[in-house]
Amino acid sequence: MKTINFPYLALALGLFLLLIVTRGSEADAEGFTALPLLTLLIVNECAFFLTAAGSFIGLKQLNLSGFDFSKNPLYFMTTVLCILLTIQFTLLGFELWP
Repeated sequence: MKTINFPYLALALGLFLLLIVTRGSEADAEGFTALPLLTLLIVNECAFFLTAAGSFIGLKQLNLSGFDFSKNPLYFMTTVLCILLTIQFTLLGFELWP
């Protein structure tokens, strides 16, 4: 796999892991979450690093093209969404931490 395609993979896996963390952190009537706290924190941390790497590679590739967004707008949007997911996983990690 070429590293230029990594932001697409990071975005797809990041969205999937966001779904797992948000569904797993919902508490039932007794106050227990669907997934244990340590599992939620590990999945959240892995997703953070995955999307951060996607953001870094995407920004590096956009920098090489001179930030000309009209050449590949899908790549630009994928990189922006990876950046937003990185921020979301950071905030979610602080929220999950007891």
